[in-house]
Amino acid sequence: MLMSSADRPATLSYGPNGFRVLTPGQYVACAVTGEKIPLEELRYWSAERQEAYASAEIATRRLLEQA
Repeated sequence: MLMSSADRPATLSYGPNGFRVLTPGQYVACAVTGEKIPLEELRYWSAERQEAYASAEIATRRLLEQA
Protein backbone atom coordinates (compact mmCIF):
# COMPACT_ATOMS: atom_id res chain seq x y z
CA MET A 1 0.00 0.00 0.00
CA LEU A 2 1.32 3.44 -0.88
CA MET A 3 1.62 5.99 1.89
CA SER A 4 0.22 9.44 1.29
CA SER A 5 2.44 12.40 2.14
CA ALA A 6 0.30 12.97 5.25
CA ASP A 7 1.38 9.57 6.56
CA ARG A 8 5.10 10.09 6.12
CA PRO A 9 7.31 11.00 9.11
CA ALA A 10 10.04 13.57 8.55
CA THR A 11 13.65 13.19 9.66
CA LEU A 12 15.02 16.40 11.17
CA SER A 13 18.30 17.75 12.45
CA TYR A 14 17.59 19.92 15.50
CA GLY A 15 19.68 23.01 16.20
CA PRO A 16 19.54 25.59 19.00
CA ASN A 17 17.47 28.03 16.92
CA GLY A 18 15.62 25.81 14.49
CA PHE A 19 15.60 22.53 12.66
CA ARG A 20 16.62 21.31 9.23
CA VAL A 21 14.57 18.78 7.26
CA LEU A 22 16.75 15.83 6.24
CA THR A 23 13.93 13.65 4.91
CA PRO A 24 10.66 15.33 3.89
CA GLY A 25 7.49 14.35 5.73
CA GLN A 26 4.51 15.80 7.50
CA TYR A 27 5.27 15.08 11.16
CA VAL A 28 7.77 13.88 13.76
CA ALA A 29 7.04 11.73 16.80
CA CYS A 30 7.32 13.10 20.33
CA ALA A 31 10.30 11.40 21.99
CA VAL A 32 8.36 10.92 25.24
CA THR A 33 4.76 10.18 24.23
CA GLY A 34 5.09 9.00 20.63
CA GLU A 35 2.41 11.54 19.63
CA LYS A 36 2.59 12.72 16.01
CA ILE A 37 3.61 16.41 15.86
CA PRO A 38 2.88 18.15 12.54
CA LEU A 39 5.99 20.08 11.44
CA GLU A 40 4.06 23.35 11.34
CA GLU A 41 3.20 22.85 15.05
CA LEU A 42 6.68 21.75 16.22
CA ARG A 43 7.89 24.23 18.84
CA TYR A 44 9.89 22.18 21.37
CA TRP A 45 12.98 20.03 20.84
CA SER A 46 16.41 19.29 22.24
CA ALA A 47 19.38 19.98 19.98
CA GLU A 48 21.59 18.05 22.41
CA ARG A 49 19.43 14.92 22.40
CA GLN A 50 18.07 15.40 18.85
CA GLU A 51 14.52 14.83 20.12
CA ALA A 52 11.16 16.51 19.51
CA TYR A 53 8.53 17.13 22.20
CA ALA A 54 4.78 17.68 21.90
CA SER A 55 4.59 20.42 24.57
CA ALA A 56 6.64 22.60 26.90
CA GLU A 57 5.54 20.47 29.86
CA ILE A 58 6.80 17.28 28.19
CA ALA A 59 10.09 18.95 27.23
CA THR A 60 10.59 20.16 30.83
CA ARG A 61 9.77 16.73 32.25
CA ARG A 62 12.34 15.13 29.90
CA LEU A 63 14.98 17.70 30.91
CA LEU A 64 14.35 17.03 34.61
CA GLU A 65 14.68 13.25 34.10
CA GLN A 66 18.37 13.72 33.35
CA ALA A 67 19.06 16.20 36.16
